[in-house]
Amino acid sequence: MKKYIAFTFLFLFICSCKKTHTEPTGKVDKQTFVFSVKGTDTLRLDKYDIPAPGVQKPCVVFVFGGSFVGGSRIDEYNADYLKRLAERGYVAIGIDYRLGLKDIKDKDISNAEDLVGLLMNAINMAVEDLFDATTFVCNHAAGWGIDENKIVANGSSAGAVTVLQAEYMISNKTALTERLPGGFCYAGIIAFAGAIANLGGDLTWPVKPAPIQLFHGDADRNVPFDKAVMGSAGLYGSNYIARQLDEMQAPYYFFAVENVAHEIAGWPMVDNLDEIATFIEKYVVKQKQFIINVTEEQIGAPELKKDFDFTDYINANYR
Repeated sequence: MKKYIAFTFLFLFICSCKKTHTEPTGKVDKQTFVFSVKGTDTLRLDKYDIPAPGVQKPCVVFVFGGSFVGGSRIDEYNADYLKRLAERGYVAIGIDYRLGLKDIKDKDISNAEDLVGLLMNAINMAVEDLFDATTFVCNHAAGWGIDENKIVANGSSAGAVTVLQAEYMISNKTALTERLPGGFCYAGIIAFAGAIANLGGDLTWPVKPAPIQLFHGDADRNVPFDKAVMGSAGLYGSNYIARQLDEMQAPYYFFAVENVAHEIAGWPMVDNLDEIATFIEKYVVKQKQFIINVTEEQIGAPELKKDFDFTDYINANYR
């Protein structure tokens, strides 16, 4: 009965969003810019938009996935997703970032603790590049028709880790946040199968985060659905983050899927555009304070393994 009520509420909620959202007509325009050069890495971003002179739109900055080993902003499924967002009336931006673990096969990772350090470094590099791309977007916001107060960071898999880590750093005012414009905060975070890494035990939020939308499968062996801890180091996934947001009474939208593994990192880009639009319109544009926690169950799906430890996640991604 509770699940039925939750889904009924969600249906009405999405319908109300559709009534207030007018999708533009026209052709999606794509432009590519260099936003940073770091050593031998030239970092670019692609801007997808249907121009609407005089209109300031919400913006979604998207970070691709690939375990910090591979992936690309120009992969077809990433580009298609950004075009779909532009067709729904947003300025959609796909960014490059340095892949801190692209040479992982050349390194000795027999010691899990060594890999933790390498992973943390890769995450920090990706966050730095996200912040630099965000600053570039802010500097061009007026000319690009972007509402600087409505910029959303969105990522898949490693990209989801990056955007969640970025928001955690903003809450904790770490040194990397100095790369952002003064006083800047993301208007929302959207994470497809993400987690936050922390070397010092449990997560702490000195300042409430921006509204967060989380998608995750409870049988994910690449990124923990709940948490994976080794000593004081931990990866804290969507389910764990949602519990913390509940305790803080911070706005969030958690879409959990039972008996689904890491494929959920890509599904929302095709199957959940309505839920993403609902989040942007209600939480970001209208700044409503909601908590939505929905669990989807695929009837007849086989029961998958769910009790992974830290080593399982390392093996799934890097061995």
